[in-house]
Amino acid sequence: MEKKIVQTAGRTQLGDFAPLFAEANDDFLFGKVWNDPSVDVKTRCIITVTSLVSMGITDGSLSYHLQNAKNHGVSKAEIAGILTQVGFYAGWPKAWAAFGLAGAVWKDAAPALTEKERFAQELMFPIGGPNDAYAKYFKGQSYLAPVSTEQVPIYNVTFEPKCRNNWHIHHADKGGGQLLICVGGKGIYQAWGKKPVLMLPGSVVHIPAGVKHWHGAVADAWFSHLPWIPKASIHPMSGLRKCRMRNMKKTLAALT
Repeated sequence: MEKKIVQTAGRTQLGDFAPLFAEANDDFLFGKVWNDPSVDVKTRCIITVTSLVSMGITDGSLSYHLQNAKNHGVSKAEIAGILTQVGFYAGWPKAWAAFGLAGAVWKDAAPALTEKERFAQELMFPIGGPNDAYAKYFKGQSYLAPVSTEQVPIYNVTFEPKCRNNWHIHHADKGGGQLLICVGGKGIYQAWGKKPVLMLPGSVVHIPAGVKHWHGAVADAWFSHLPWIPKASIHPMSGLRKCRMRNMKKTLAALT
């Protein structure tokens, strides 16, 4: 969910002189229109910048909305493309003036983050490196990062979108099984013969020993979990068995 837009500039600057205008600015324009979920905030930023430039407004209000656009994900390349197109429709001098302000806002702008980098910033545990040692047990790219290697071995396993492991079983004569704790993103767990279970941050799944199952990311999101094998001092990737990926695509399509 996007963070709610809150504006107080109207009351701060015009509260005494024009209280009705200040109320309309802060409570209706920003309080209601900008927070209407029918259009995401990044798109609203682009619409506002385009409107101001088209009207020839290149004062502090445009600088504010350019900065707001940057804060909500508009990249340096995107704003350059937007203002170039506006120049053709609204006028070349207007675009020139806007570029002067935009250049100051996006000065030394950092390269846009990849989806992996953005997801890594949301996690409290590292993503780690490619899980190449166990790649044959996965469909798609997974990553592995040690969280604890003493007493109880715990690893953070991260799946890129659409990545999942094969149907597999964790065998044990006593105890055993597996515990999954979702720590980021959105994933799926499914036991053989059971309906898929959606996993979100904080979700905990208990898997008894001997139960065939699989787990992985949904089609449009990354997924990280901490797998733990109770009463077993072994690597959490052990016990995987390659099985046929029956109805996997059908299951994912139904959930995503």
